[in-house]
Amino acid sequence: MAKKAKMVVDKEFKIAEIDKRIYGSFIEHLGRAVYGGVYQPGHMSADENGFRKDVMELVKELEVPIIRYPGGNFVSSFYWEDSVGPVAERPKRLELAWRSLETNEIGLNEFSKWTRAVGAEVMMAVNLGTRGIADACNLLEYCNHNGGTKYSDLRIQHGVKDPHKIKTWCLGNEMDGPWQVGHKISEEYGRLALETGRAMKLIDPDIELVSCGSSNTGMPTFPEWEAITLEHTYEVADFVSLHQYYGNRFNDTANFWAQSVDMEHFIRTVTATCDYIKAKKRSKKTMNLSFDEWNVWFHSNQEDDDIMKNNPWQKAPKLLEDVYDFEDAILVGLMLIVLMKHSDRVKMACLAQLVNVIAPIMTEENGPAWKQTIYYPYLHASKYGRGIALQPVISSPKHDTIDFTDVTDIESIAIYNEEKEEVTIFAVNRNLEEDIELTCDVRCFADYRIIEHIVLEHENMKVVNSPKGEAVTPKCVDRSELNDGIITSSLGKASWNVIRLGKSK
Repeated sequence: MAKKAKMVVDKEFKIAEIDKRIYGSFIEHLGRAVYGGVYQPGHMSADENGFRKDVMELVKELEVPIIRYPGGNFVSSFYWEDSVGPVAERPKRLELAWRSLETNEIGLNEFSKWTRAVGAEVMMAVNLGTRGIADACNLLEYCNHNGGTKYSDLRIQHGVKDPHKIKTWCLGNEMDGPWQVGHKISEEYGRLALETGRAMKLIDPDIELVSCGSSNTGMPTFPEWEAITLEHTYEVADFVSLHQYYGNRFNDTANFWAQSVDMEHFIRTVTATCDYIKAKKRSKKTMNLSFDEWNVWFHSNQEDDDIMKNNPWQKAPKLLEDVYDFEDAILVGLMLIVLMKHSDRVKMACLAQLVNVIAPIMTEENGPAWKQTIYYPYLHASKYGRGIALQPVISSPKHDTIDFTDVTDIESIAIYNEEKEEVTIFAVNRNLEEDIELTCDVRCFADYRIIEHIVLEHENMKVVNSPKGEAVTPKCVDRSELNDGIITSSLGKASWNVIRLGKSK
């Protein structure tokens, strides 16, 4: 007898209006993300600015709303002044985070131009590792002030008349990490971030600031880091950051897919810590979350260590070029569902990263750009996950893994786009052996019909896409019926499902 699961979706069960910025991404000056990724003059697809148009088209298809820049660990030894002005006069620098050579051919103004071309905003990070308050203020003045001052006039001299008006700013990156250039203890960082944020908001009161949270849940100071730093930054910051990467290092697919449970625990713990500080300070302000680094990352670690240790100071070496397989795509889908389920507090998130470096988009130096397996759940979430997240009431079979108990076979969320009169149900069947029949009560959406049921599935967990062809692509299937307000869907074993409903015309 086939396993069964039930779900109730009602437009009154509102979690929150999803901030489109939870479908953001990240470009760091790391490996081939910039040079050979978004920028490659001389490539057959390059435009007049040297940007690869094939990459731009794939980014546009994803509808990425915001892109974090320029790091990442890179930012903690970044001298922004080196990245602006005449390209021929820009100095080359030893990039300490990834032990590479930074030529500064692409800098702040060029990247801002690229983000506008792909329809995205910039989330800018400031260097609080080797620099501080004055440098952050100078950068903000350069970017956002109209003119008539030293740094805004310098921007104009560089050929950029109109200010960039960057709204969102990260106060450093992973400052709790001992790998970080300029690593700080919590009290040091909290004080510096507070004073930097105060000064920046004197220049532009409309900006949003992100205070550094823990680099991951495995840090020995988590969540004490959040509690101590937010004691300082709570009133000046608008968000606290979360970073988390997962891997299947022990080749256990069921346990790998259950790691989305850990991601949910991470979000709940940080939310609770924020609310503790809110209560302690008697504050009326609610701190929101920016999950501004998340992805699968483990395939390339050993190779990266060898390059950085034994062959340093290369320009754009191949670093962090994970080739993603089918099971990676399923976990990315699960992580996206977690972000949607917590959209009441998670208002921004960045899939790290966007091109070549642990990325959904890859490029060949003298060839095409192509889509990795993880491209597709990210695409579906970004396109169809806009609107109001509805709290699903789910009854599902469960299973245990090595590290997790009571893991639901079915993980799901529903998004109601009132303007378009559409409902999208995202559902993963993480049962590796059996299809599951899902019945979903959607009676509150009278006169709706099924538009399509999209599936990403494959028998081989380790199959990958490549520039020679895509083995893992979504397909439309006839596995869902809607009768009298009840959807009956067959969710294939180990599958990502997107069930779209629209109002009958």
